[in-house]
Amino acid sequence: MDFLPPEGVGGDEAYDMISSELLLDGSARLNLATFVTTSMPDRAARLMAETADKNMIDKDEYPQTAEIERRCVNIIAHLWNSPAGDNATGCSTTGSSEAVMLAALALKWRWREKRRAAGQSTERPNLVTGANVQVCWEKFCRYWDVEPRLVPVEGDKLHLTPERAVQHCDENTIGVAAVLGSTFDGSYEPVRDIAAALDQFEADTGLDIPVHVDAASGGFVAPFLQPELEWDFRIPRVQSINASGHKYGLVYPGVGWAIWRDAEALPSDLIFDVNYLGGHMPTFSLNFSRPGSEVLAQYFMFTSLGFDGYRRVQQHSSDIARHLAAGVSEMEPFVLVSDGSDLPVFSFALKPDVTNYTVFDVSERLRERGWLVPAYTFPENRQDLAVLRVVVRAGMTYDMADRLLEDLRQRTADLEALDRPLPRGIASTERAFAH
Repeated sequence: MDFLPPEGVGGDEAYDMISSELLLDGSARLNLATFVTTSMPDRAARLMAETADKNMIDKDEYPQTAEIERRCVNIIAHLWNSPAGDNATGCSTTGSSEAVMLAALALKWRWREKRRAAGQSTERPNLVTGANVQVCWEKFCRYWDVEPRLVPVEGDKLHLTPERAVQHCDENTIGVAAVLGSTFDGSYEPVRDIAAALDQFEADTGLDIPVHVDAASGGFVAPFLQPELEWDFRIPRVQSINASGHKYGLVYPGVGWAIWRDAEALPSDLIFDVNYLGGHMPTFSLNFSRPGSEVLAQYFMFTSLGFDGYRRVQQHSSDIARHLAAGVSEMEPFVLVSDGSDLPVFSFALKPDVTNYTVFDVSERLRERGWLVPAYTFPENRQDLAVLRVVVRAGMTYDMADRLLEDLRQRTADLEALDRPLPRGIASTERAFAH
């Protein structure tokens, strides 16, 4: 394809051409596969457009943007009960995937320092997680030469449990990653119980294994909807936490956050000092130049909504998720796998006696109505469990929810009326789902 536009095509024409092509995309509001924010206030969108030219990495040229990033780090650290007060250690990122990489690097560096200080081998580090983690954890292990110890799901245990986490730990374990909001079913892993099991493991073996909490989604839900739940820095063994500002942080993509318990939890030799932008500045990131607009939008949402505003937004999403889950549970072919009681996310499967069609067929029929509801199987050892998942985000209304339920009833009734099983093809039975 030629780079140069056709003769006579200027800015207005190019805009119209691209806009018309984008009509072929699906509706973001009807995309119930993604956790990513698809609705923001108009003023927030305008602020992002006005600040897209600010380079987040250039703190010398844009000191106030850097100050706003620092404020956001402290706000989030307070939200997660950091002991550091107003001197929190953390940074913005392009999303939770980058934040996970940074936090896991800190775990590896700390483990290596301790092993070297004790005169022990630093070969063969490993990381323990459930098999239900997002793919960024497997990427970290592959990129940085760490053995991934992915604990399989078993039976009705669809995420990491304390007992099985400890069974996979040894002297080479750099840390255990617990997930606050599994992408497979929206459930929280029992962080406090995992930490307690590691406390006992240390008492028995002398091995002190830290915990990182991947709170990509739950980090901006649990503090508002489940404030009594202990999963954050209230637990001494939790050394770092990540979350996505562009998920339940209510900001358009892409912004994430990595917060450490204190400065000691982030090894200083991971932080670089650069001076070629006009001043000395520390940096700890996998990316370099990126727009400051997402960070400024995060601060806008924090200051415009406040704690009570975030609580209302998340409660509304939770109420709709439970409303939808209750409606699905009343439909004869389906059984709930999760009900939206943790994240505003639930998943459901077909009952065993349904043989004429699959969840993949249901997903395809809903797509005909504009709804993107992903169908997928669970990880190893439970690949027999195929489900549909609904993610409820800000912007979902009760009217939309009732329309979805009605469309699901109608499309399922059509499938129920089949007199023979649908043919099975690769396209309908092997489909990836979006995180």
